[in-house]
Amino acid sequence: MQEETARSAIDTFISAFNASEDSYVTDLLSQALTSDVVFWGPLGRSVGIEAVERFVLDIRRHPAGTGTMVRCSAVDMPDEWARYQWVFTTPDGGPRLAGTDVVHLRRSLIDQIIVFAGQIEPSAP
Repeated sequence: MQEETARSAIDTFISAFNASEDSYVTDLLSQALTSDVVFWGPLGRSVGIEAVERFVLDIRRHPAGTGTMVRCSAVDMPDEWARYQWVFTTPDGGPRLAGTDVVHLRRSLIDQIIVFAGQIEPSAP
């Protein structure tokens, strides 16, 4: 049951990267994250949905074009922490970024996110 809750929050978080319009990003993040979410990203620690929104919007505005973010593994949840792998691919075989996120849940919402980005590599043909 707890893994199902984590999977739902994670998939809603990932859907913010793939929203049809930027205006939907905040709504999707609000469904997945606590308002005081702590985000440990490539540029350090930040707090709040607005900080995560800036990160998501920056990735959505990749110079190679709007890409697609997908969860590419099951959600592994040994306790209240969950981890999963993801991949972001830009259109037309542009750069591909892969990584692992670790999230902590509180009351069915993500209250901490740790992003471990991997290598950027070209998409497979």
